[in-house]
Amino acid sequence: MSFDYSRKNRRWRRLRERVLREAGFRCQWAKRYGKRVEATHVHHIWPAEDYPEYAYERWNLIALSLEAHDAMHDRISGKLSPTGEALRRRTIPPGV
Repeated sequence: MSFDYSRKNRRWRRLRERVLREAGFRCQWAKRYGKRVEATHVHHIWPAEDYPEYAYERWNLIALSLEAHDAMHDRISGKLSPTGEALRRRTIPPGV
C-alpha cells in the first residue's frame, strides 16, 4: 500500500508544514556540512510504504532540499539509495 501524499491528506500536509517550519525551511542534510539550502521536501527516513506505523512520527521525518531528497532514493527501483539506507540505519525508532 502506498502512502497518501496528496493535498487531500490534511494530516500529512499539517505535519509536513510543521517539519519544514521547525527546520527553518532549511535542508537538514546540507546543514550537516555548514551549508544553507532551502528545504522543499520532507523525507520519511523509514519509508512510509514499508513502515506505515512510522509514517506520521515526527522522529521519522527530515526537511530536505530536492537535491538531497533525490540522493536518498534510487528513482528507478523506488527503494532507498545507499545514502538513504545509511540515514535509516542511524535513526533508531524510539522504544526499540
